[in-house]
Amino acid sequence: QNCWLKPGPASTRCVGGPCLLRQASDDGGKMAMNPQFAQVGQQFCQHFYQTFDTNRAGLGNLYGASSLLTFEGEQFQGSGPILTKLTTLPFTKVQHQIVKADYQPVPGSPDAVLVFVTGNLLVDDNANPLKFAQTFLLNKGGAAGFFVQNDMFRLNIG
Repeated sequence: QNCWLKPGPASTRCVGGPCLLRQASDDGGKMAMNPQFAQVGQQFCQHFYQTFDTNRAGLGNLYGASSLLTFEGEQFQGSGPILTKLTTLPFTKVQHQIVKADYQPVPGSPDAVLVFVTGNLLVDDNANPLKFAQTFLLNKGGAAGFFVQNDMFRLNIG
């Protein structure tokens, strides 16, 4: 049985079975995972949405040549096409309000973190927020230490 993660006062602790968060070892047979996944995810979200809301062109260094974006069903690959999409969205002012964010380590990939965000999107001077969901797969590398390997964005309308 795998562990269930519960936030502890100083760190993440595992209950209910062997912990899979520890680095892989020769004798343990555990899969390597990033033990700081929550911290990486939180810092990424804060940086990403603050940059998106104030200077979308500044997001370019968070994507690489192999990065993939699915935005409302449209697919883009590479930092250039992704940045073009994000900087040409049809609004001038935007504010993201994160309602919930969840983070997971990726089994077998100590350099990866999975991030899932739900929130409100305030566009231009519209008082009614749009609901959105966004998922990121972060990988180690890039100028910021981690880069966005995969990004999926969807408005929750309908």
